[in-house]
Amino acid sequence: MAHSLSFSLISSFLRPFPTLTSELPANFRSFFSVNPSFSREKITLKSAAFSSVQSCRLSTSALMASGTTPPGVLTKGDSELLVFDNEEELSNSLAKYTADLSKKFCLEKGAFTVVLSGGSLVKSLRKLVETPYGDSIDWGKWHIFWVDERVVPKDHPDSNYKLVFDGFLSKVQIPAGQVYAINDSLSAAGAADDYESCLKHLVNEGVLLLSPATGFPKFDLMLLGMGPDGHIASLFPGHILLTENERWVTFINNSPKPPPERITFTFPVINSSAYVALVATGAGKADVVHQAFGSKNSSSVLLPVQMVKLDNGILTWFADKAAASKL
Repeated sequence: MAHSLSFSLISSFLRPFPTLTSELPANFRSFFSVNPSFSREKITLKSAAFSSVQSCRLSTSALMASGTTPPGVLTKGDSELLVFDNEEELSNSLAKYTADLSKKFCLEKGAFTVVLSGGSLVKSLRKLVETPYGDSIDWGKWHIFWVDERVVPKDHPDSNYKLVFDGFLSKVQIPAGQVYAINDSLSAAGAADDYESCLKHLVNEGVLLLSPATGFPKFDLMLLGMGPDGHIASLFPGHILLTENERWVTFINNSPKPPPERITFTFPVINSSAYVALVATGAGKADVVHQAFGSKNSSSVLLPVQMVKLDNGILTWFADKAAASKL
C-alpha cells in the first residue's frame, strides 16, 4: 500500500498542537489550515509523493498512547477518503489497489468478480493496462459486470459496454465468456430480468457467492464513479429505486440523465460487496464530496452516494484535490 496518514482529529485539537501539524508534509498542513471542518472527520489523506511500499498511519490510538488525548472524535461511518494531488496519482494508486485485490481473490478462490461503471471511471482505470500491471495480472480469472447499463446497442456512443471495451477490455486478455454484458435486444424491464437471471446462474455455478449476512450476491470489487448530483449506478436523488430492497437488478424508464432507459444494480447488491472503490475527480464533484465528508448537517437528505454503506466490506473513496476542494 502507498503511504497514508489516517486522522481522527478535530480542528480544535490540531490548533493547540502546532508541533503536530508542523511535522506533516506541506500539502497536508495547508489542507488542514484552510479547512478546519475537514479535520473533524475520520479521513485518510494519501500523497503519491510517498513511496508505495509501506503504510504509515497516525491514528487516534497512537496519539492517546503518546499521552495526547483528543477531546472528541467524529467519523463518517466506515468509509475512508483518499485525497491525491492530481488524477494521475489517483489512477496509479487505484491500479495498485485493484491489482492487489485481484491477486488476493485469485489466490483465495480462483476468480475475481469485478463490477464497473461508465463515465469518467474508465479513464481512471487506464494504469491497469500499463506496466507493471498489464503483464502481471491474471486476467483469465477476471469476471466483469456492469453496475448499470444504458439500454442501447453495444456499439452506441451511450453504451457503458462500449466505453469500457474501448478504454479497458480491448487492451487486456479477459475471456469473452467472462464479460457479462446486457442483452441489448430486450426492453429495459426484460434486460433487467435477464441480467438478474444471469447473476443467479453464476451463483449456482459457484462463480458468484452470496453474502451470508444479506442473501444478495457478494462481488469482490465494485469500481464506481459518481455524478455531480451524487448519483451512483442509475440510482438518482429522490428516485423510487433508492428504496428497492428485493430485486438484484432493476430498471428505469425515466432517467433524469439521458438516455432514459437503463438497468441498474440495487443498493442491497452494492452494499453486499467485499470492496467498493468510489472515484471522484474534478471540481464538479466537490459539492458531493463536501456533503459526504464535510457537512455537519445530519438532517440533510442523503445523496445516493451516501447510501453506500457496506454490510461487511470496505469502502474507499479515491478523490483528487479538485474534488476535495470544498472540505
